[in-house]
Amino acid sequence: MSDSSAYIADQADKKAEEMGLAEQVPIKGTIESTNLELLGLTQQTERSLGTFQIIGGGWNICNSWAGIVGTLAIGISEGGTILLLYGIVIMLVFGGCCATTLAELSSVYPTAGGQYHWTSILSPKKYSRVLSYCCGAVNIFSWISISAGVTILPAQFIISMAIYNNPEYESKTWHYFLIYQATNIIVLLYNIFAIRRTSWIHDIGFILSLSSFSVILVTCLARTPEISSTEFVWTTFINQSGWKSDGIAFLTGMINPNYIYAGIDGAIHLAEECGNAPTAVPYALMSTLVIGFVTSFAFVVAMLYSLTDINAVIETSTGVPIYEIWLQATRSGAAATTFITLLAVIALFSLNGCQQTSSRLTWAFARDDALILSKFIGRIHPQLQVPVYALLANALVIFMIGCIYLASSTAFNALIGTGLVLQQVSFCFPVALLIFRRRSSTYLPPHRFFNMRKFGWVSNIATLIFGIVTMVFYNFPAEMPVTGGNMNYTSVVIGTMALFSMGNWVFHANKGYQGPRLPSELT
Repeated sequence: MSDSSAYIADQADKKAEEMGLAEQVPIKGTIESTNLELLGLTQQTERSLGTFQIIGGGWNICNSWAGIVGTLAIGISEGGTILLLYGIVIMLVFGGCCATTLAELSSVYPTAGGQYHWTSILSPKKYSRVLSYCCGAVNIFSWISISAGVTILPAQFIISMAIYNNPEYESKTWHYFLIYQATNIIVLLYNIFAIRRTSWIHDIGFILSLSSFSVILVTCLARTPEISSTEFVWTTFINQSGWKSDGIAFLTGMINPNYIYAGIDGAIHLAEECGNAPTAVPYALMSTLVIGFVTSFAFVVAMLYSLTDINAVIETSTGVPIYEIWLQATRSGAAATTFITLLAVIALFSLNGCQQTSSRLTWAFARDDALILSKFIGRIHPQLQVPVYALLANALVIFMIGCIYLASSTAFNALIGTGLVLQQVSFCFPVALLIFRRRSSTYLPPHRFFNMRKFGWVSNIATLIFGIVTMVFYNFPAEMPVTGGNMNYTSVVIGTMALFSMGNWVFHANKGYQGPRLPSELT
């Protein structure tokens, strides 16, 4: 161990002993045992989550197999079966690099702030406040976008069932709006009043998701009237995007398989409520990575082999392509409707995890005095033991995003489409700084729980490359030629978010925000 790491370890042990926290130290003698106070933070939440619960919470947010089928319309028209299958493999590689990078950092610095806290610690002191603030703002906006995207899913699934079962029904924008807002409010109330007393809810969501996956998979394969050809499943490329280059169509369509790891950093922001965070959070990240790939790949392969008419899937009147696939595979409207119902329930579990996680990130940012009204948003309710004002603030923003849906579904889709871009950008901040620090043992002590050793360089560089690719191609128009209706407004939305962040910095954060740092002697 280096002298600097030994110093940190010694200070951590002394601090823990002084505060009577030595029994919380998972691995003595390394920086993993550093409690929050040594980084200038305060422990305000109860550590009530166990390892399996945080694994379940991390999984419920991603719900990889449900995530990819819920956004299937993008992949089918912008790459076909080749995009869906090989895109998942690509995401295993690059998503794996992101997950292992996050796992290394979270095993050393398990804080609710996650990426922006790591950015603060890894940055040169002169730039620490600005860089970490930017990372935190990006991360908060990414979680709000992801949460809004999940909130609309139950509405889409419910209305698709209404369209199928009642051909005379004509859906209206306000129908989606009302279900969206009801879903947002119901999950908000649950997070405020019940989440602390029912921490087992993540276990139920985890079991329900994997059980539904198994039942749907077996039923579709057993009931399908005709198995699609292997050539169709593994070699069909469809490009209805209008891009002359299949390569660009493929890269813009990668947003579909990317959804299998949307919100993969969720477990990180629950770290301060976990009793053994330095080990539990890396376990959650890696289990989500592995289970997500296995379930997504197996599910998509099975659904493609069960597919009998791809044109009907692309042109489905329900607006939910997976509904049409299940109708073709099972030859039963009742079965397909039951499966869609399960998908809607799983989306509620996912939204519950999203609201819980995003509120912890917002609360951590406010605890560091980075937000207007920080003294309210940065509070933990003494009886409920949840950040009530942070939950309300996030839900209010999601409510307003829902109002945008009434005016323009294009603008709404642009808002929720920024989630994956901003997620990758939030990863790039600490990763770039970790590379800048040459993965020094001062910041990544060798005796940490999760250690990629020399392969860490590969993970870090690949994460940075994937972030750059995402920022470029996910901002491309999904269709050509470009019109006002199909334009990709992601860059406009990100620019607007940047203006809000800049205003918050000028009028508030610049005066009091201080991110966590290692002991001053080592910075």
